[in-house]
Amino acid sequence: MARHYGVYRRGVTLDCTSTAVAGTVGRYREWQPPPTLRAAFGQLWRSDLPADQGGEVTVLPDGCVDVLWRDGQLYVVGPDVVAARPQLAAGAQVLGARFTPGAARAWLGLPLSEIVGTAVELDAVFGTKARTMAERLNNTGDAALREQRFAQELAKLLGPEDRGHRVAATVFARIRAGHTDLAELATQLQLSTRSLRRLCHEQFGYGPKMLDRILRLQRLLKLARARPQAGLVELACDGGYADQSHLSREVRALAGMGASQLCARWRD
Repeated sequence: MARHYGVYRRGVTLDCTSTAVAGTVGRYREWQPPPTLRAAFGQLWRSDLPADQGGEVTVLPDGCVDVLWRDGQLYVVGPDVVAARPQLAAGAQVLGARFTPGAARAWLGLPLSEIVGTAVELDAVFGTKARTMAERLNNTGDAALREQRFAQELAKLLGPEDRGHRVAATVFARIRAGHTDLAELATQLQLSTRSLRRLCHEQFGYGPKMLDRILRLQRLLKLARARPQAGLVELACDGGYADQSHLSREVRALAGMGASQLCARWRD
């Protein structure tokens, strides 16, 4: 089905050693969306690069799907399995809206497994409404006003059915909390393991094991920033890895850089 949408494959790499990590360069902030968006979106966010800094930015996989405005265009950015490296101009501003887990599938009308590692042009989904939204954002010169308009225009695209998938949200929350026994989780949700895997592919883009790996990486980042003096052995133990070697292999596979380097950049 994805071939019917305007999509492009996001730049991905297994060598992110030379790029800045998103969330550690320039100014990045998140805030709660207005009530009109909370049924589908958990956070709104904005990223601003310094006026003298541009180039590739490493975006780490997080299991989430975002609507974003950048370079004058609107996209739905699908879930990633490895770090992406979008090219941003110096001083670039990016506005984003992050879906609550389980909401993007209904909003897009296609399984998320079809847009893993891709960005769908929003006008391919919403046509004229999305093009009008982009025009209004592009014609808004004031950055603060553009933030407000982004939320207002996004609310116009939501339908009454965009309420998310409760079971999918529960699966995401359980795995994020470290409950990774697939059989046990399926039993708790009164699903077969096969149904649980299918649900994950449709709602998150990949199976529960891949989702666990990605959310464990996010737990590692949270721990690394909260404990600036902690070494990799401690982070591996408390982050849900079998040992330091397991942590190092996973970080290299998902982030494209060594664990020590990633933690150092993230803490900075």
